[in-house]
Amino acid sequence: MELILRKEYIMLLFNHELLAVKTERSFLNYYEMKCLRISMLSLAFAVTAFVVKAQGPIPNIADHRLDFTVTDIKGDSIKLSSLKGKVLLLDFWASWCGPCRFSNKQLVKLYSKYKDKGFEIFSVSLDEEIKDWKKAVAKDKITWMQGIDRGGWDALAAIKWQVDALPSSFVVNQNGDVVAINLEKEDLEKKIKELLGL
Repeated sequence: MELILRKEYIMLLFNHELLAVKTERSFLNYYEMKCLRISMLSLAFAVTAFVVKAQGPIPNIADHRLDFTVTDIKGDSIKLSSLKGKVLLLDFWASWCGPCRFSNKQLVKLYSKYKDKGFEIFSVSLDEEIKDWKKAVAKDKITWMQGIDRGGWDALAAIKWQVDALPSSFVVNQNGDVVAINLEKEDLEKKIKELLGL
């Protein structure tokens, strides 16, 4: 900030933009300048606090706005909120999605390594056809919890979790809080080990 003195105006230069302040005097004393700086900083902090607060609370799977129920391979219902208390990877995928199928190979290894230590995966397929989903589950050798929410991008679970790309995954801690989104390979394993206390 620079101060430019003129006869009836004081020009304050903020980031090369001039702000004219009409005054009866040709100067601002040290105290007035200090008060002006404090006021400007207070305004900046208030705006920052508002923006941080506007981001909202941490998403939790027990929140009814995020909770959903899907049908598993056997035809039984699985409710997302029932999985609170576990270290969980919520995974959205589809049989027609090439990157999802590649990701499944990585998840098979990760699941077999940590399933006995308290790690769980809950995959939700956005397939339209149940037979395509079941065929992909068998071919990819998936043994963790699977559910299908038919409807593609318009499926309720996809809408609630704002899924706009596949695969999409959410790491959830034992409290049900989402702590990471779309981690891959080493970063995912590192986060799982951290949450399991390994």
